[in-house]
Amino acid sequence: MQLSRVTVSMMLLCTVGLFSFSGHNYRSIRYNRLNAELNGTPRILVDKSDYELSIFDDEGWYATYPVVFGEKTLGDKMWEGDRKTPEGDYKIVAKRPHKQWGQIMLIDYPTPTDKAKYNERKAKGLIPKNKGIGNGIGIHGTWQRDDMAVDYFQNWTNGCVSLKRSEMEELYEMIPVGTRVSIRK
Repeated sequence: MQLSRVTVSMMLLCTVGLFSFSGHNYRSIRYNRLNAELNGTPRILVDKSDYELSIFDDEGWYATYPVVFGEKTLGDKMWEGDRKTPEGDYKIVAKRPHKQWGQIMLIDYPTPTDKAKYNERKAKGLIPKNKGIGNGIGIHGTWQRDDMAVDYFQNWTNGCVSLKRSEMEELYEMIPVGTRVSIRK
């Protein structure tokens, strides 16, 4: 059977989870083991450069979700209110429903490592004297009926990681408190 170039191109684009419609890019969830249960301890890797949140377990890669962040330069969080998503190693410390975003999973930002980075940057004059380190960073859904923000790469949060609401519901059910989260650029 011979496939047309268009069919092959669509298959390749769908394999990497990115396809185009009317000049806009849309991303979708990619599964390594669709409908399989997580095996062992889950871990989350957030890749800011690729706008992805991936889940790993004892068998390796499980799934990857498209995400968006805060400030569009994707730099490391410097101070409270800069809208940047922090980079480092964290863990989920709380999970709860959220009025605007469906659910939220809070991470333990700022960690001692974040505090050390903050103090070093402040000593170098990179952070204004009146700015604090901030807190309240989490992983959450989008505003109701606003999933297109993820499809269009619209960084809208104040430093959190945001998924589509239905995808956040799925993630929320499978990820326990205590899960390790690594956020990288």
